[in-house]
Amino acid sequence: MAKAASKNAKTKDAKAAAEAKNWTKVIRAVRSEKTGAYTFKENIVHKDKVKDFMAGK
Repeated sequence: MAKAASKNAKTKDAKAAAEAKNWTKVIRAVRSEKTGAYTFKENIVHKDKVKDFMAGK
């Protein structure tokens, strides 16, 4: 007989999925002072902090 999944496991996964939707991967192009070539900085930030990251803060 197969074991049924507990309700607690489903509740934790739903909470984690809801929290994960608040995070965004942001990629920003940054120009090097020495060579003039572009490099990319990427980070996973909270959706409320995206503008701060893009401003370079």
